[in-house]
Amino acid sequence: MRLADTPVPARAAEDAGEVTAAGQSPEGQSAADPSAADSSPAGASPAGASPADSSPADSSPAGASPAGAVPVFAVAVAALGAARDATAEVRDDLDFEEWPAPKRLAPHAIALAATAYRDGEEAGSGRLMLLYDPAGQDGWTGTFRVVVQVHADVEEEMAADPLLGQVGWSWLTDALDLHASGYRAPSGTVTRVITEGYGAKEDEPPSTGFELRASWCPDDDEIADEIYGAVLAWTDALVAAAGLPVQPPGTRALDSRARVSGGRGRRRR
Repeated sequence: MRLADTPVPARAAEDAGEVTAAGQSPEGQSAADPSAADSSPAGASPAGASPADSSPADSSPAGASPAGAVPVFAVAVAALGAARDATAEVRDDLDFEEWPAPKRLAPHAIALAATAYRDGEEAGSGRLMLLYDPAGQDGWTGTFRVVVQVHADVEEEMAADPLLGQVGWSWLTDALDLHASGYRAPSGTVTRVITEGYGAKEDEPPSTGFELRASWCPDDDEIADEIYGAVLAWTDALVAAAGLPVQPPGTRALDSRARVSGGRGRRRR
């Protein structure tokens, strides 16, 4: 059985670590490879960083203009919120929430998290961070950078398939081609994660997981549409990894052209 011929099965996914890199890593990694991230629990300061380094840059809810944000960043944030709301309207298997973006990565940043559910059980998780630096950064092709992370548990046989990396990367790039075709300078990694228990956990069966970390620069000239499309592409990659249908039966296809409303997303009850 090959990955290319078999849909990804849904298994309960562990909470993915916080994405903390997008232009450079905590150790100063070049912006040309912004896919690196640490595995600190959400809300925890990255290793070696002071609390001031990991405080939110602009932690207002997605869809609301962060305090002090420049107009172009406010437009991008509104597009992010509109795409989240549009997705929440047609998918009751995704739950969105905001989380604080580390301040040290860019002068302006905002972040969004999503959890995918299958039959009421967690099947995958993802995070998206939008960075804005009016001066740009090394490795960027403009003033914005989008950073995403997707995690899902997969069967051991699938984790061992050599096509996993290629197919996992294509889940994102195919979705970007569809929804946000102006993306530039993509960079990322696909990782197979094997978790084994020892000691008190030695009776727990091993689990294998898929993790995608990626970043790219949207087209500054079409920033609202590009950020709207980036959210759709990220959620498409998440549901593919979690083994969910890209479009739930009986729902309309999402339009990749931004319809900015500035509203807030629904939360799972």
